[in-house]
Amino acid sequence: MSDQNTPPYGKGDTSYIAAGSEEGVRQLAKDFYQAMQTLQQAQKVLEMHPEDLELSAEKLALFLCAYLGGPKLYEERWGNLPLPISHKHLAIGPSERDAWMDCMRAAVEKQDWETSFKDYFLAQIYKPARILRNRDT
Repeated sequence: MSDQNTPPYGKGDTSYIAAGSEEGVRQLAKDFYQAMQTLQQAQKVLEMHPEDLELSAEKLALFLCAYLGGPKLYEERWGNLPLPISHKHLAIGPSERDAWMDCMRAAVEKQDWETSFKDYFLAQIYKPARILRNRDT
């Protein structure tokens, strides 16, 4: 049952707008990679990335723009490559998935978003994190 005072996240571009549109999503990606560089549990995931994280942050931000209902900027720049295929060369198990989510939670906490959107976003972003897992340990 939906509360009439809760914004309809996930419809059209409502999530993209709630995240602050492109500027907000870019800030989230920046904060995400800052968390990855500082959280001890994320070091193994950090090692999967190039030393210069600028392109990684750019790709994450552009992916998230479309994922949240905004413009398909990632696809415009790099084409359509399904997430599991683009990550299949990486060993991603439950601990890597969880460390990635820890970074995302830390980044989300830094955003000036409504609490209801933070909760919604974290539930939604777990879906791609879950499908990227390609091993059991």
